[in-house]
Amino acid sequence: MNDRLLTIGELARRTGVPVRTIRFWSDLGILPPAGRTAAGYRLYDAEAPARIGLVRTLRELGIDLATVQRILARQATIAEVARAHAAALDAEIRVLRLRRAVLRLVAERGGTTEELRLMHELARLSAEERQRIIDDFVGEVFAGIDPEAPGARIAQAMRRLPDLPEDPAPEQVDAWVELARLVADPGFRRRVREMALAGAAGGGEGGPGLDPQAVLEQAGAALAEGVAPDSARAREIVDRLTGPGLSPDDRARLADRIETFTDRRVERYWRLLGVLSGAPSFPPAVPAYEWLIAALRAPR
Repeated sequence: MNDRLLTIGELARRTGVPVRTIRFWSDLGILPPAGRTAAGYRLYDAEAPARIGLVRTLRELGIDLATVQRILARQATIAEVARAHAAALDAEIRVLRLRRAVLRLVAERGGTTEELRLMHELARLSAEERQRIIDDFVGEVFAGIDPEAPGARIAQAMRRLPDLPEDPAPEQVDAWVELARLVADPGFRRRVREMALAGAAGGGEGGPGLDPQAVLEQAGAALAEGVAPDSARAREIVDRLTGPGLSPDDRARLADRIETFTDRRVERYWRLLGVLSGAPSFPPAVPAYEWLIAALRAPR
């Protein structure tokens, strides 16, 4: 019988696997010997090289020895293990891509050690954990507000957090980190809460003859040209936008109403969501409204 069996040394030479590794696998039951010599040395049958080949392939794919044992014992199929292992690798690759994006961002910006730590911690959160941060923010800001109220409809839009893509660009990681910091800021939460309450109460930035597109075009152009809000030209633009019949009190009330819904940080929130979703960037609207507010309040 011994003539038909392989010694551990012969098996090692035939397969290229070290003797100590074969012995270790044998001790675990992965590669049981077919017999022993009179002196007690292990002997292996003709199937042992093929078994070693399978074990080595599975190990090189990163499958742990316990799972290898289950496959060899037919407690799990190779297809089942491959499917589970591929899913685990997908998750690992995603984390590695996030780390790469974080490192590239820090390298480009020359960030500090603390910034690197924070970006890494926030970026590696799962999609569910990232969504939970936004849900907590929206839940606090819109608490107690009728979801059917006109100003409350914005809550659903603010809650729609695009997930980081499989291979995020550095600017998308940066946007997510900035967004997480922004929604954690108590001052920002209070400001959005004010806007939500005013919107739910029926307030709005609109007014007699006030068209948002016209504001962006005319007030935006005036701002770009450096027109002073208290100039005669500014008064002409205000009259075109609101109508010439507004009294000083009406202009002041309109300015207050517009200011309630004008905030650079809120606009930044929407811009960050756009970066995460890969949407085209849009020109800022807040500066044009800030110019209009100043022009409405300017003495005549």
